[in-house]
Amino acid sequence: MIKAPVSAVSHVITVRPAKSEDVPLIFENIGYWAGQGKMLVRPMQNIFENLRDFFVAEIETPTGKEFAGNGALHILWGDIAEVRGLAVRPDIMTKGVGKKLVEACEAEARRIGIPTLFAWTYSVGFFEKCGFTLIDKSKDLHPRVWSECLRCPFFVGCNENGVAKRLEGIPIPHNLPEPPPAQVPPGIR
Repeated sequence: MIKAPVSAVSHVITVRPAKSEDVPLIFENIGYWAGQGKMLVRPMQNIFENLRDFFVAEIETPTGKEFAGNGALHILWGDIAEVRGLAVRPDIMTKGVGKKLVEACEAEARRIGIPTLFAWTYSVGFFEKCGFTLIDKSKDLHPRVWSECLRCPFFVGCNENGVAKRLEGIPIPHNLPEPPPAQVPPGIR
């Protein structure tokens, strides 16, 4: 992973849609945090398949722009999207990179009319600073979130926290069908 000395990092952070050439760095960054037990690993193929979901943050250094982190907005249904794959390069934590990535996801959700954001996290405090609220995952999850959870290898015994944010000024789409009931585990809702 490209690493700049922390002293060389300015506070100029830019966020842009990810490109195919970013995939190896996104993969490595997510892999680092997955190795620390802080997030799920994502196969490189999955990152390529979902590349349009991803944003990349870059920082200004004396030698130019460098990769600083990544995050994705994954649409689950017409009224909810998940902020996922959010990972900041470990040597530049607490510099505002994560917040800028969440802001990019929120802006994209607003642009396409998705009124609710959701995330699984071990860093509740960070998301609370971004306007999210801790939810009770035993009863407050959207049915589409459950359909994603059922595919997770850590579904049984999951210890991540769910957080959600309702985007002010974005109405809930009026013409959405209900998610199919088979996507909700038995005994939920």
